[in-house]
Amino acid sequence: MAGTEYTLPRATFDKPVKLLIVVAPFYRDIADNMIKGAVAEIEATGGTYDLVEVPGALEVPTTIGLAERLSNYDGYVALGCVIRGETTHYETVCNDSSRGITLLGLEGLCIGNGILTVESREQAEVRADPARMNKGAGAAAAALHLIALSRKWGGQSKGVGFVPTPDEYKLAGSTEDTPKA
Repeated sequence: MAGTEYTLPRATFDKPVKLLIVVAPFYRDIADNMIKGAVAEIEATGGTYDLVEVPGALEVPTTIGLAERLSNYDGYVALGCVIRGETTHYETVCNDSSRGITLLGLEGLCIGNGILTVESREQAEVRADPARMNKGAGAAAAALHLIALSRKWGGQSKGVGFVPTPDEYKLAGSTEDTPKA
């Protein structure tokens, strides 16, 4: 199918974006290639990123959910690789990690899903390679496009990184209120 895929133009931003790359590095070389692709795509848009590693693909959605509640990222890139084995564990990991990411996305999180689900190591190597299918960059591009859409439709509601914007500070009461005990 090479040559039949369509790629959207790279997302552009007026204000900087910060993403969290969450990677399950079970297959270290494959994960490293996907990280390279994702980082290159993020940096090409002028964005910044943090990177965390988790034990496996099942922990990726949980980590993204925690980061959304406890930090301040514009979007997320989920990276990992699941290669079919001899047991049904493959289906569990593929389905549940994908379902978790999809549910978070339906809650409004901007996530690019780059968890490879393949039949063989060779398939994973081709998909992870930045000079070939470059699925790490594809996942980052997906997250960046979702961030651009969310800003277009709803405006930016969070600052970049961990520092709140001035309008995010909410103080109880007003200056005219006199506290009473």
